[in-house]
Amino acid sequence: MKPASRIALACALAAALPLAAHAQKTLKMGHLNNEDPFDNPAGACGEVFENIVESASNGEIQVDIFPNGQLGKDFEIAQQVRDGIIQASLASVGGLASHYPKIGVIDVAFAFPHISATYEVFDGPFGKALARDIETDLGDVKVLGFADTGGFFSISNSQRPVAQLSDIEGLRIRTMTLESHQTLIQSLGAEAYPLAWAEVYSALQTGVVDGQMNPVPIIAFSNFQEVQGYLTLTNHLFTPYTFLMNRDFYESLTEAEKDIVHAAAQSCVVASRGIGRVIEASERGLPKLAESMEINALSPEDREAFKNAAQPAVIEYIRGTHGEKGAELLDLFLSEVEKAGQQDYMQ
Repeated sequence: MKPASRIALACALAAALPLAAHAQKTLKMGHLNNEDPFDNPAGACGEVFENIVESASNGEIQVDIFPNGQLGKDFEIAQQVRDGIIQASLASVGGLASHYPKIGVIDVAFAFPHISATYEVFDGPFGKALARDIETDLGDVKVLGFADTGGFFSISNSQRPVAQLSDIEGLRIRTMTLESHQTLIQSLGAEAYPLAWAEVYSALQTGVVDGQMNPVPIIAFSNFQEVQGYLTLTNHLFTPYTFLMNRDFYESLTEAEKDIVHAAAQSCVVASRGIGRVIEASERGLPKLAESMEINALSPEDREAFKNAAQPAVIEYIRGTHGEKGAELLDLFLSEVEKAGQQDYMQ
């Protein structure tokens, strides 16, 4: 390190020390991914949240991030938030489902026409209704927003290109341990193979499964191109992180501190979306994967065939599983998706 750089670093550390020294409240936050804000949306979200909360509170609130699953599996981290062991987490749909099964109402296959429609839906009436229902059902959390996990899901596999519905038939595709995701894959003619996240790479490497489905940034930073030869940009699901905060901790904040936390959470969500789109387009995303994978997007006609095969089955599963309140949320979700799809940017 150059002398000037060392001096700058020392000054920065010295400036930060008084903040930590008189911090009155500590906010511990866990997530599963790398803490590098340029590597993945969770890292970006956490870094932005930490910076804004600590600086805007003048160090009265100290944020400690625990990335890379240091605190356990996703559902365990969410439980720690509920128990007050930690104060916040970015919970995936899979991690949240064991606490709040109705999160499955968002798993309607091929619902969104484009990525910006997801922002409209999760920031609008549906997102607010979903947050209220999570808070009511669990009773011990506050929902601060819905962050991007990396965009739309794509499907990769090691066997053959998937361009038409018939191409996916018989492939063993890893899913989260969610019945709605398994229903989706099976309705397409493939075999759903639920596995915990930590087991996915080795299962792909050893051929236990043929493929998996995830957003492009997750596929890229997990290096699945090392064990997968084909990628299809199906854009069939969008599953955000739910930003959970322990309710007792939230209620312990002053009104001014709550305002800071909400503003920081909103910026965190925006950062997760921005870095997700950047990674997709940059050398860390599709260009990186294209070096060793054959990549194709579904044609409009083939996407419609996939949608017609999967969407009715998933909607039927959701209606039959999540009760009257789940059906209400599903209807609101579908209505808000339709509205978002009809909106034109800046018109």
